[in-house]
Amino acid sequence: MNSPKERILTTASGLFHQQGYNSTGINQIISEAAVAKASFYDHFKSKDDLCIAFLTARHEYWFSELNRFCSKSKGTKQRLLAAFDFIIYMNEKEDFRGCSFLNILSEISRDQASILSIIQAHKNDLRIFFKNEDVSESISDHIYLLFEGSIIESQLFKSNELVYKSKEIVDNLI
Repeated sequence: MNSPKERILTTASGLFHQQGYNSTGINQIISEAAVAKASFYDHFKSKDDLCIAFLTARHEYWFSELNRFCSKSKGTKQRLLAAFDFIIYMNEKEDFRGCSFLNILSEISRDQASILSIIQAHKNDLRIFFKNEDVSESISDHIYLLFEGSIIESQLFKSNELVYKSKEIVDNLI
């Protein structure tokens, strides 16, 4: 059986992803993770600290999967197109839940700067991912914006149609 900290993080990850950050209470997390309240607070000082741990773990998982997905492709164009296939893969795997980082961004207040900085770092790393390919900076920025728009629109419409269209645009750009 996993440690209490792992159970808390796993439970919170699922709940934040499915219900949203604000709709998930600490008591629900404690109950579903089958831990004592004291155990929760031994590992996380607040729900915000738990959110930071969730986003940090999600960042590591998400980039690991993206890199694995794209590493199978040879050449810049194929790797960039594979990134859009990754969106399709994640949409099918997670039932069009979209971007955990943007979902939480829409729920936090201005004074939750520590959560905001994790979200910004994730998005900066994604921009760097595209900039590291052998394309101009303006093309990499364009691809980044298409990628982000594809995630949001596919979540909104529960469809990969715009992901395929974005992939076609990238194919024509390069």
